[in-house]
Amino acid sequence: MLRRILLTSLLAASATTAFAAPQKYDIDPTHTQVIFSWNHFGFSNPSATLEKFTGDFMLDTADLTKSSISITFPLDGLHTGVPKLDEHMKSPDFFDAAKFPDITFKSTKVEKSGANGLKVTGNLTIHGVTKPATLDVKVNKIGDNPMLKKASAGFDATTTIKRSEFGVDKYVPNVSDEIPVRITFDSHAQ
Repeated sequence: MLRRILLTSLLAASATTAFAAPQKYDIDPTHTQVIFSWNHFGFSNPSATLEKFTGDFMLDTADLTKSSISITFPLDGLHTGVPKLDEHMKSPDFFDAAKFPDITFKSTKVEKSGANGLKVTGNLTIHGVTKPATLDVKVNKIGDNPMLKKASAGFDATTTIKRSEFGVDKYVPNVSDEIPVRITFDSHAQ
């Protein structure tokens, strides 16, 4: 009898895990960064950050391929460390932030890639143009955060965007058309 109860309990627990729905995680703004860089007429390789964002991140720890993210980066959070350059990048020469105030990404597919990797494909919208984009993602860690005492997940991701495909083509090719993007991302279960 005890054996049957234990077996039933184990089967119920494994069924719950196997069919667990994705859980909402909050994106940690103090430990998340989006950095992109470009070559400037061959002389230098400056970078900028997108420091503001809002979004929804659903994480399925039992099957990461069932996870999803939808995130918005307001361009008023774009910073290079040089105020005049920030203004120029937000001008109609580049992002035209008055007309197109946000950059957005919404995942459409998550696939496994190696032991600790994922390929996250989605729709990226820049300058009012939406194109498919794929992020190469490394799973840093999924587990309990010792300081917050809650479930947490961290990832690093990279991609390269061809800015002319989004209508942001001022000074191409003298200022890089291909823009490498690096993301480090931390999140916590609600």
